[in-house]
Amino acid sequence: MSRIILKSKRTTLIIIGVVSFYLIVSASAPAYAMHIMEGFLPPKWAIFWWVVALPFFVLGLRSLTNITQTNPELKLLLALSGAFTFVLSALKMPSVTGSCSHPTGTGLGAVLFGPLAMSVLGSLVLLFQALLLAHGGLTTLGANAFSMAIAGPFAAYWIYNLTMRLSGKQRIAIFLAAALADLLTYVITSIQLALAFPAPIGGFIASFIKFAGIFAITQVPLAISEGLLTVLVWNWLQSYTPQELELLKLIKQESQG
Repeated sequence: MSRIILKSKRTTLIIIGVVSFYLIVSASAPAYAMHIMEGFLPPKWAIFWWVVALPFFVLGLRSLTNITQTNPELKLLLALSGAFTFVLSALKMPSVTGSCSHPTGTGLGAVLFGPLAMSVLGSLVLLFQALLLAHGGLTTLGANAFSMAIAGPFAAYWIYNLTMRLSGKQRIAIFLAAALADLLTYVITSIQLALAFPAPIGGFIASFIKFAGIFAITQVPLAISEGLLTVLVWNWLQSYTPQELELLKLIKQESQG
């Protein structure tokens, strides 16, 4: 009986993922300024961020291989983490020229599987979005991957573990991990744009303040919303996939007081 219920839950999960993917792909118009758009970075900076991002991707592949070989039953949850990132990061809002604001969805996967695994999932999401939706681009993939698939997940993982050690409140830890990882992604994007396009007066600092200030208008409320949504998804996972969370040692009892 329990096997039938588990199969039904997984079927529901797959249907939700397929429908979400279809809606995003079929309903989305091309958005050339999504992420850092194709061709926007000078070649030297595009190459630099590719070189910085590639070692994390390689280490992430090793992490993913280890996870799937050790616990193959986690593959569905792994796919859900990638789908969550794909759907959220495809929801765009206009902001600075050459880029845009959106949730990232990387905090959930980073808490579940660690930041290295998320560096691969996030990079694949960015690659598919570049090829299928014209969001971002191939020349800027290294820069986008470093901000969204590497810096954000590492921040989420660190913030989650720090909050758990300090408070023991798992839902608060999930909220902070998702929200602050979202914000850090845009701090890194602002740094990347400021390095590539320093202001004629004030240089890097003035340019960073300009980009970060514009991003903040849309990104702060988006980060709070993403944190709340991730907590809701976490509650759903606790109800529908407790076995997988136990395998990942993520079933925690909330401390009192």
